[in-house]
Amino acid sequence: MSFIITTPLYYVNDKPHLGSLYTTIICDAIARFKRLLGEDVIFITGVDEHGLKIQRTANEKGIEPMSHCDKISEIFNINWNNWDISFDKFIRTSSKNHELVVKEFFERVKGSNDIYMGVQKGWYCVGCEEFKDNPENSTTFKCPIHQKNLEWRNEENLFFRLSKYQEQIEKIIREPSFIEPIERRNEIINFVSRGLKDFSISRTNVSWGIPVPGNENHTFYVWFDALLGYVSAISSNETDQLLEKSINGGWPADIHLIGKDILRFHAVYWPAMLISAGMKVPKKVLGHGFLTREGQKMGKSLGNVLDPDILLSKYGNDSVRWYLIKDISLGNDGDFQDRRFVDTINNDLANTIGNLLNRTSSMSRKWFDNKVPNNEKTFNENILASFSMQIVESYMHNFNNYKLDLAANDVLNLAIKTNLYLNDNQPWVLIKDEANIPQVKEVIYNVLESTRIIGLLLLPILPELSSRIDSQLGNNYKKDLQWKDQIKWGSLEFNSELPKPSPIMNKLEYE
Repeated sequence: MSFIITTPLYYVNDKPHLGSLYTTIICDAIARFKRLLGEDVIFITGVDEHGLKIQRTANEKGIEPMSHCDKISEIFNINWNNWDISFDKFIRTSSKNHELVVKEFFERVKGSNDIYMGVQKGWYCVGCEEFKDNPENSTTFKCPIHQKNLEWRNEENLFFRLSKYQEQIEKIIREPSFIEPIERRNEIINFVSRGLKDFSISRTNVSWGIPVPGNENHTFYVWFDALLGYVSAISSNETDQLLEKSINGGWPADIHLIGKDILRFHAVYWPAMLISAGMKVPKKVLGHGFLTREGQKMGKSLGNVLDPDILLSKYGNDSVRWYLIKDISLGNDGDFQDRRFVDTINNDLANTIGNLLNRTSSMSRKWFDNKVPNNEKTFNENILASFSMQIVESYMHNFNNYKLDLAANDVLNLAIKTNLYLNDNQPWVLIKDEANIPQVKEVIYNVLESTRIIGLLLLPILPELSSRIDSQLGNNYKKDLQWKDQIKWGSLEFNSELPKPSPIMNKLEYE
């Protein structure tokens, strides 16, 4: 059975921003963790390419919508590769495979008598691709998200009978594990309690979309089309019976990780559509918060947008990943503060973890012939081994419950405890008396072993830094041994060669 995790399919109106990077990095860490546990992971990301907004953007540039989509989707693909994102499937909703899945799915929903022709009247936000509840009939009424005037619509559309699934959706969303965090679940419960209304699934004024079979001049509403990208991605390498192959290939998704602004589509509309088509609903929808910078919303007009390309070239992958994973509690809003970012990286990675490994490795090389000491005797109860195993247990619990910030703090706590152990035992003092050499061996071995475990626990969070720790320890990670077995105490080999130390993390400069 596959473990399927998805980012949203990012809208190709612009290149990736910090918010899309955040979601993708979180998904990547979870996917890597599940693979380390031996699970068969399908990590899906990609782009949502249809709709009026894309059509207008392309027209403004004087190019075809497909040319615009080709350019932006390639930027996303390159970005995720530059950030070493370990995705398995990158789906484009303009692909032929996806179009066939959408049409197959539509026929299933139609067969459930859940499609009918009606008239849609209301105020529409092109940016959200969504009709808005309208408190006043005013042409100056604005979208609260995009702060742009809404447009009045009065057109014939195909509708999906969402109201038919009121009771089933109410039951699903009240399952504690379905929507997280609890604040998001309560928002959806409140929304659904007001009564579900049928929603339109086609447009007649949008040529850039998938044509609706049997309905000339209609293209599928972008959200009906885009949500199915999670399904079509599974069978993207196939050529026939695509919907069935996606179902057999591992559907349903284990987790949709999304921004809270698109929660309603994923937690209400999407499950109802799937039930109508005779398919299983996703197991979890996790809505994360918004990111601000220095307490302010990011925007081009404010000049405070953080460009992922610049962040990567200036600070590197490890720094940005650590800050986004460790400093933001998944589900809550997060704030990117430049000073806090630099201080966090320098304190956590360069000092607490980096210096610990560097100085201990240097001592071991100097005193024990460039090798890990042969620790044959135990002079004290090994409090470091005991604490290490407690940390591993807490880390596993937190990661399995998608509390990645707590898992990252577990790793940091082990490093802090190891530093305290080293300072308390002072091997640089003990070594002055030859009688203490066996005890020095024990202390140095314990610190190096703890550092090895720290490196392994960092593997899904900071794969590059983890690899550098392993290299600094003489490549002790065992390729033929399962990760869960490697994070047990005592796997560091006696007398193994230690390479010449070099900093595993350079300090950042605050500008």
